[in-house]
Amino acid sequence: MFMIFGIPGPLLFGQLLLGLINGAFYAMLSLGLAVIFGMLNIINFAHGALFMMGAFVSWMLLEYLGIGYFPALILSPLIVGAFGFLLEKTVVSRLYKLDHIYGLLLTFGLALVVEGLFRNAYGSSGMPYRIPEAFQGATNLGFMFMPNYRGWVVVAAVVVCFATWAIIEKTSLGATLRAATENAPLVQAFGVNVPRLISVTYACGVALAAFAGVLAAPIYSVNPNMGSNFINTVFAVVVIGGMGSILGSIVTGFGLGIVEGLTKVFYPQASATVVFVVMVIVLLARPRGLFGKAA
Repeated sequence: MFMIFGIPGPLLFGQLLLGLINGAFYAMLSLGLAVIFGMLNIINFAHGALFMMGAFVSWMLLEYLGIGYFPALILSPLIVGAFGFLLEKTVVSRLYKLDHIYGLLLTFGLALVVEGLFRNAYGSSGMPYRIPEAFQGATNLGFMFMPNYRGWVVVAAVVVCFATWAIIEKTSLGATLRAATENAPLVQAFGVNVPRLISVTYACGVALAAFAGVLAAPIYSVNPNMGSNFINTVFAVVVIGGMGSILGSIVTGFGLGIVEGLTKVFYPQASATVVFVVMVIVLLARPRGLFGKAA
């Protein structure tokens, strides 16, 4: 068995893989938060509950309707995104002109309601979600065995994250959306339905959370607490990357997942707090975050 810095190689690479997988979920969840905050200026504390809802919808499609993993990977974000669209139209749209604290409190309350409903219906123990046959087993990389499904999660997360970044930063649709957040009356004067564009943007941010929930379902048990287990760390990732920064959320999410994985190898006692220590250091040195823009 080969050693790296006195650590068995398989152990080190195994923890790096776990860190990369956690980083994939941090990146996708913080990306959805960054889209909603950067475009709509709403701190969406219900994001973890919507991540959990995505996993539950996928599980219900499988258990009740017999729909396979890949169709559920498409349908679940669409269903939860439609719920987000309705949520924005009926509730969230009333918060745009209010202080951020009102949005945070309202979405926090929504998260408690959604989690409570699923907890009452399904309990807190969680339900297993089987790995699809296409990704069962593991691949020998020479220095470690990588479970195929976990490799798929990382690849899917990278593709979705950078596709979202490209759409927002490099397309005319993204330019229109950014312009609408800066000067809605001017954009509307050019014939753009700004309220509908805002609703669709919120729904897309919610769908990103649901997509991450479907990916997470076979790895973690599908339970009402799975979102709340992630959300505090995800908010720290958003703050470190820069509130509203799309690229910052992606890079910081993956990076901090790897840092967390390495910490579990070299100093396990700090693994639960290392992300927040990094957040404090970054805020002291650069209050707007690593990729954030000056106000």
